[in-house]
Amino acid sequence: MSIFVTPKTKVLIQGITGEVGARHTRLSLDYGTKVVAGVTPGKGGQFFEHGKHRVPIFNTVADALAATGAEASAVFVPPPFAADAILEGVDAGIGLVVAITEGIPVKDMVRVKRAMIGSKTRLIGPNCPGIVTPGTGKDSKGGCRIGIAPGYIHKQGHIGVVSRSGTLTYEAVYQLTVKGLGQTTSVGIGGDPVNGTSHLDAIKLFNADRNTWGIIMIGEIGGNAEAEAARWIKANCPKPVAGFIAGATAPKGRRMGHAGAVIGGAEDTAAAKIAIFKECGIEVAVTPSDMADALIRAAQARGAKLA
Repeated sequence: MSIFVTPKTKVLIQGITGEVGARHTRLSLDYGTKVVAGVTPGKGGQFFEHGKHRVPIFNTVADALAATGAEASAVFVPPPFAADAILEGVDAGIGLVVAITEGIPVKDMVRVKRAMIGSKTRLIGPNCPGIVTPGTGKDSKGGCRIGIAPGYIHKQGHIGVVSRSGTLTYEAVYQLTVKGLGQTTSVGIGGDPVNGTSHLDAIKLFNADRNTWGIIMIGEIGGNAEAEAARWIKANCPKPVAGFIAGATAPKGRRMGHAGAVIGGAEDTAAAKIAIFKECGIEVAVTPSDMADALIRAAQARGAKLA
């Protein structure tokens, strides 16, 4: 089991002919992802070729969906045009849009969020590493990789990972893999202040997934999304959960990397979020290198198994 995507999910790439889109399309194909289409306006009728793969390119998402039955899209489109690319997927009725693009103007994302009210499309990102559901092959190949996360560090298992930080997502995944635990799905939700999928959205699905036995939740300073998720976990999630909050040494009021990582309210600081995690029964990782071990401690305290 997994959340959002499975190894059978059909994926299209918006911006497949750009440098970054092309590079990660090749990596996803090598991983075993079912990339069935690409979209680049004006290049419809051409093909993206890589090894034995020949991916048709379409002018629009609607055309790609009609021809291939694609179920999810990865957006590798420059910031000025990325919001419109997301909305093109929404208008076409695709089930999942994963927006990798960094630097989309906040006002554009506010427009996207408003336009998506009542839509059947789920958005992950923007400014995110994407999502990976590992396969069973060597280096977890045969899974579904949408975005820029390194597929080879994953391993099929029973842990769900959700994170605002791309690099910390990879760190948690690698620690789990080294310890032989593996993942059901890892989800990078992105660090922008206006995004599509929250920690809580992912946590609810991991909680409902019978194959996910433990969860690692990674947050950072700024906003109250982690606190909201922690309180829901306390009330509703019996599974062991470990958490880490980045930005403990960030000066008050200073933006640190991610556009959403700026301290404003009382629950925005690392200290406040860590205190809430502890209050809610979430085992807190002291450092990034402690994340998998923190989950193991959480499982031992509950008498739960992780593998």
